[in-house]
Amino acid sequence: MIIKYPTDLLAQVKAATAGRRLTGFTPGQGPRHPELMLIGEAPGRHEEQVNIPFSGASGQELMKLVESIGYSQQTVYIASVVRQRPYSIKQVRDKKTGELVEKRPNRTPTKSEVRAFAPLFDWELGYVDPQVLVPLGNTALQRLLGPQANIGRLHDHLLTVPVQEADPAGNGYRLSQRQYQIFPMYHPAAVLYARRLQPTVEADWQRLGRFIQKMHEQKNK
Repeated sequence: MIIKYPTDLLAQVKAATAGRRLTGFTPGQGPRHPELMLIGEAPGRHEEQVNIPFSGASGQELMKLVESIGYSQQTVYIASVVRQRPYSIKQVRDKKTGELVEKRPNRTPTKSEVRAFAPLFDWELGYVDPQVLVPLGNTALQRLLGPQANIGRLHDHLLTVPVQEADPAGNGYRLSQRQYQIFPMYHPAAVLYARRLQPTVEADWQRLGRFIQKMHEQKNK
């Protein structure tokens, strides 16, 4: 399922992000009421081109981990806290011609950009209604739990807590009334940049798999 967002929310985001270095729009994808909702940071260049979340190199790494605990791209919901690719503008010298050329590499979204997409994300979270949230990396984790949250400290911990949601009055965030089950994970790109993390990341996913198995057993009692 490719989600269809309310037009008023899309207009709100467009107004809040006007003039920012953001491009494209990659919607969340997956079934409603899934066991797992995987939450990334923002689309990259490949995602912008094909309009599929986590479809580049880090997405391939993520799917290996997802499949290692019995899921697939079709059985999990995948989204990001920012839906447009954040980019910076850099002038670099072409090695062959010596001419200056403009490059637009990916960058981390700012806190204000994450906040601009917050009403859209809040609506999507309620619409999709997943059982477990899996934030991938600090940007997604801090969107849910606030700036004090750190993936290095919280990865592989199962948390049952309220999450941040956009304050309708426009005053930043407030805490949700609902409690969510959250299992923070390192972003799959972290493994690509630091292979030493791979055993830790794989062990974290296996722990998540065991938790899901226990969840199934309790339901079947």
